[in-house]
Amino acid sequence: MESPKSEVEEILGRSDVVGATTDEGKGRIFPCESCGADFEFNIGEQKLKCPFCGFEKDVELVEGAEVAEQDFHAMLDRIVEFRKLDEEAKENETEGTSDCSEVSCESCNGVVVFTGTLTSTDCPYCGSPIQRENVHTATKRVPVDGVLPFLVERNTVQGRLKEWVNSRWFAPGEFKKRGAQGKFNGVYLPYWTFDTLTFNAYSGERGENYTVRTGTGKNKRTETRTRWYPASGNFQRFFDDVLVVASQGFPENYIIALEPWPLTECVPFTQQYLAGYLARTYDVELDGGFEKGKQRIDAEILSDVRGRIGGDKQRVHSVKSRYDAITYKHLLLPVYLMTYRFKNKPYRIFVNAVTGEIQGERPYSWVKISMAILAGALAVITAVVLFNMAG
Repeated sequence: MESPKSEVEEILGRSDVVGATTDEGKGRIFPCESCGADFEFNIGEQKLKCPFCGFEKDVELVEGAEVAEQDFHAMLDRIVEFRKLDEEAKENETEGTSDCSEVSCESCNGVVVFTGTLTSTDCPYCGSPIQRENVHTATKRVPVDGVLPFLVERNTVQGRLKEWVNSRWFAPGEFKKRGAQGKFNGVYLPYWTFDTLTFNAYSGERGENYTVRTGTGKNKRTETRTRWYPASGNFQRFFDDVLVVASQGFPENYIIALEPWPLTECVPFTQQYLAGYLARTYDVELDGGFEKGKQRIDAEILSDVRGRIGGDKQRVHSVKSRYDAITYKHLLLPVYLMTYRFKNKPYRIFVNAVTGEIQGERPYSWVKISMAILAGALAVITAVVLFNMAG
């Protein structure tokens, strides 16, 4: 009798399955054909390159592979099926399972433990890049559709980091002098993108301002008042590639600020692009990702509604939206991460490894901030005194 795991593997291995990977989940260790060392993805050449002998090799893509939209509801149905099979498999296990996986390094045979959603790392014994096999095609995982390769090299990022540090207002002088000192680690972060056609019906009021003169004598003044008129309507709007970060544990405001990403440059997923880099699988499930995406969609729809109501002011009473033709993509996007310490406090920096955009945490000089506040207060007091003297 075929095991539940084999059933799921059979489903994922079919060519008609939504979101099928392009490389059948093969391991991400690629030996150099010249010297036998491990290839790494070289940013400058956009090829696999041996860091020891310099031998290069093109990244291999399956013929006809493309980064395609996937059916959202079809995958949700399959996820339910996968989870049922996993529960059946767990009932037949005699020992408990954990989130840890042990992998033997192919270079030195050392055993490396993977925990949580980390999918690749360096061997702590010999420093070779190693990966946990099949993590992107495991029974509970939605396969990766595309990857955006690293484009900005580390030395370029280090130069831009100096500019970023020097441009921070109210940063301590010591911080600007020393800079943010640390090592950048390249990591692929998981993202969902969503497309949907929305149908939206709204009701509200349009406010049109007018002015009137009131009072008498010295109390005469002009007041602005508003006449309100009912407004309602409906419209369609298509949303393309609404982006949602699918990994938790990062300050989302900084990650979002790395946008925009040139998503049209994504290539079909192959694990060769991950050679020598860290990668994380998603923590935010597909359905939860769409709920987060809806927050961005709804904010845009509300802005549209206000524009359609028009006038000088708007009151929005209700907006009802329907989301049709939902599709998704599971992408890996490249980010440089660095943690540095300033006066024994850790700070994190994030870099878009395609555009070079830098976002992150930084220290503040409360002395500079206090002096700026004091200077502002003195300026206001001076202006008031001069105004009264002129009056």
